[in-house]
Amino acid sequence: MNKTTQTVESAAAGGAFHIEDVFPLIEGGRFPVKRIAGEPVEVWADIYRDGHDVVSAALVWRRERDREWRREPMVLHSNDRWGGSFVPEQPGRYVYAIEAWTDEFATWRRGVELKQKAGADINLDALEGAGMLTKAQAGGQAATSVILKQCEDFLQTGDVAPLLSDELKEAMAESQSRPDLTRSALFPLMLDRPRARTGAWYEMVPRSQGNTPGQHGTFRDCIARLPDIADMGFDVIYLTPIHPIGHTNRKGRNNAVTPAEGDPGSPYAIGSEEGGHDALHPQLGTLQDFRDFVAACEQHGMEIALDFAVQCSPDHPWLKQHPQWFRRRPDGSMRYAENPPKKYEDIVNPDFSSQDAGALWNALRDVVLFWIEQGVKIFRVDNPHTKPFRFWEWLIREIQLRHPDVIFLAEAFTRPKLMKGLAKLGFTQSYTYFTWRTQKWELEQYLTELTGYPERDFYRPNFFVNTPDILPYHLQGGETWMFKSRVALAATLSASYGIYNGFELLEHEPIPGREEYLDSEKYEIKVRDWNKPGNIKAYIRDLNRVRRDNAALQQTSKLRFLTIDDGNVISFAKESVDGTNSVVAAISLSRDAHEFWLPLGDVQTGAAPDRRNVVAVENLITGERYALEWGGIRVRIDPERDPALLFRCLA
Repeated sequence: MNKTTQTVESAAAGGAFHIEDVFPLIEGGRFPVKRIAGEPVEVWADIYRDGHDVVSAALVWRRERDREWRREPMVLHSNDRWGGSFVPEQPGRYVYAIEAWTDEFATWRRGVELKQKAGADINLDALEGAGMLTKAQAGGQAATSVILKQCEDFLQTGDVAPLLSDELKEAMAESQSRPDLTRSALFPLMLDRPRARTGAWYEMVPRSQGNTPGQHGTFRDCIARLPDIADMGFDVIYLTPIHPIGHTNRKGRNNAVTPAEGDPGSPYAIGSEEGGHDALHPQLGTLQDFRDFVAACEQHGMEIALDFAVQCSPDHPWLKQHPQWFRRRPDGSMRYAENPPKKYEDIVNPDFSSQDAGALWNALRDVVLFWIEQGVKIFRVDNPHTKPFRFWEWLIREIQLRHPDVIFLAEAFTRPKLMKGLAKLGFTQSYTYFTWRTQKWELEQYLTELTGYPERDFYRPNFFVNTPDILPYHLQGGETWMFKSRVALAATLSASYGIYNGFELLEHEPIPGREEYLDSEKYEIKVRDWNKPGNIKAYIRDLNRVRRDNAALQQTSKLRFLTIDDGNVISFAKESVDGTNSVVAAISLSRDAHEFWLPLGDVQTGAAPDRRNVVAVENLITGERYALEWGGIRVRIDPERDPALLFRCLA
């Protein structure tokens, strides 16, 4: 007998409803949709069945590990398209589904009302309706009371009116049986805390935060820097690796193969006899010093992000304790990390294909858990695209099931589909190509991609203007207007953005012909004058103040570009998630002065359904107000003073 043949019994037992074209979904439900806890999660679907009976539908949802479902009704809009929403209040991993069933009592009621209008006899129909009341199952106490009362009224009077009341319809919708109830597949959902969507990041190298040339900085030095960083308005302080650094094949200044005496080495060559990924570089301080730093950040309204780099120096304790975790060449020598044409003799990568890979996975998970215990809730993951995707999906799930408020940022400057793949499988935020997008058409095209579907449901961009590895060519001229333009673009186009320390001082000296810093502090200790003349700290402070004061700039997806008749000025409108705050920006992409018409006639603000056209704008830096005339305003940008105009929309 062909076992794939469907029997009559199995066909009859199947769901009566088709539930199709569900939104939101990522890869048919393979990966979780991302949302922010405390905000409505809207769900849409096509729901239909044969015949003309009245259909009801609901959203059901719960935490992934819970057993009890919560329910919210769905509403029919048109053409079998249903919509609904629910609001999970706490971060965590959730699942949701859609249920549909036939509302038999509502179907009966509609038929009786039609017969009444036609003047037909409804006596038998009334008895059928009363019989349905006697079969009602246990609903809520209020519904049960309504059913009993209306049934008694009908039996005493014989009048069908009690059976047609709206309150009985609602009570029966809650209490009647649902023999054809059909539930969709379960769909995953990740609810994050607000910091997952928005934040201003400041990346710094802890050992360079001291005041004495050549002297290793400490966590105490880092604490001393906090007031300056907080004054600029940053939310997250991201530290490059803080672990012991290996001695074998240590790199010298400017990535020299042979170090000079006293060269500190690269912080990414993690591990020595002093410990590995769960240890601190002894010159930075003790674990208590680190905890004090975490607490000091919290006092300044900031939190810590740690660099999680899955790589080891040849001196890392794991190479002796777990040699099976590392791959060797045919002659028995160590296989060092490579990224052709570069070779990293000071780094070896764990072997995720070893027979003991499960223990390696657990050890790396335990490293993350250790730092969570010290108060860290954000991890910037170095080069995740060079490690197995299945590992990251497992690790992020393991951590978030225990600590749903933990955030993972994927540092992956690689092929677009790999970057999106990492975001799908769980990374909370992602690095982007913004660093190299400089032309108007490039920025508009790229942001249109990131804010469109399905990317907006899983890919949260973090726009870094520079990094310790990347000094973009457009910054190498050291022009103040360019530094201001780039940070203004990053801070307004994306809800999350970051700078690497020294950007505020306009540091711009490259290795000739390359997008890398000369005398990079990846290989040496630097001491800076953080109040160096010509710095743009005040400019960054104003940008971050505007971001904090305007919810429109704390999200990325609700963005649209405005048509400006100038190829070197980019303009866009953004609005908050609830629509109550709208901001318009115009930013120069060249050093020349620009005068142009800013069209605002179709820009609206306000929560639905009370949407209103904008009638005036307020300059968010100067406070000046301008009334719209003929659907816009004429403006002028002088990049030498300020390459960006930022306006709040007034209705």
